Amino acid sequence: MQRRQGRVNAGLLLLLYQISQVGLQNIPSVTLAVLVLNIFLFLNPVRPLHEVCISVNEGFYRQNWQRLLLSPVHHADDWHLYYNMISMLWKGIMLERKLKSVWFAYIIAVFSVLIGVVYMALEFMLVKILNDPSYEMNCAVGFSGVLFALKVLNNHYNPGRVSSVLGLQISSKYACWVELVAIHLISPGTSFAGHLAGILVGLMYTMGPLKKIMKACAGAVTSFTDPDRPRDYYSGYSDYYYRYPEYQYTTPRNYYDYTGGLTEEEQLERAVLNSLNERDFGGATYNNERRPYGFWFPPEQNSEEEVRRQRLRRFDRS
Repeated sequence: MQRRQGRVNAGLLLLLYQISQVGLQNIPSVTLAVLVLNIFLFLNPVRPLHEVCISVNEGFYRQNWQRLLLSPVHHADDWHLYYNMISMLWKGIMLERKLKSVWFAYIIAVFSVLIGVVYMALEFMLVKILNDPSYEMNCAVGFSGVLFALKVLNNHYNPGRVSSVLGLQISSKYACWVELVAIHLISPGTSFAGHLAGILVGLMYTMGPLKKIMKACAGAVTSFTDPDRPRDYYSGYSDYYYRYPEYQYTTPRNYYDYTGGLTEEEQLERAVLNSLNERDFGGATYNNERRPYGFWFPPEQNSEEEVRRQRLRRFDRS
């Protein structure tokens, strides 16, 4: 690990000032961790940039797969770091609160690696289509590819918004495509394929199979939950219910099971009859059977005349 030497980094100082204005307590944990990691590796890069950047030649032919992990968190200069981390700050606050920290961290990790793979695939296609081997040597660093993917997610979860791109009001649905072209025109040195790879990965998540694949891979880990599934009070106790099935939550009985389909007046009359019968027979049950829930209908063993005689005998005893 090497310490970055040289001039005062105005972009870094401005970034730290912006973070302090927002307040550390207002920045979600994963977003803050990404900011800290990128700032730390800017000041203390693991290796020189030409040894961490990702390209077809280095990543595919030479199989330096560690560059998939290193390239997103290294930046060319302080202003490259500033613009990327300011964008990450805003998008992270929006998305992490929506998706929750664990799932958001999972997304960042998967996107960081997958965007590098898609980037190499795009550059390889350019080599074949244009018959220009120089595209194999194009080496990219920076977090901007992940940011373009997060922008697609943000527009997906917050539809109907309008973004300002170079003073133009653009629907959020198309803003990422306009920004892709605008950034490349303003700064031709930026990686068009890297930014496009981010958009494609974002679309794979929102419209393609990537989200389902990520859920399937994380399905065995209980802390990875579906961000779109409503949370309920009992969801955190699924293990408890599994181990002790006798305490499993069951749906309430149908109202008909309690009322027997009787009206309120009929229920009251039946309750009085049940009470009288319990007194007549000492509260015992027939054949030692457990009475069902709701209103109890005693066995039809006595005729109405017999019941009347029993009542008369009771009043005679009193």
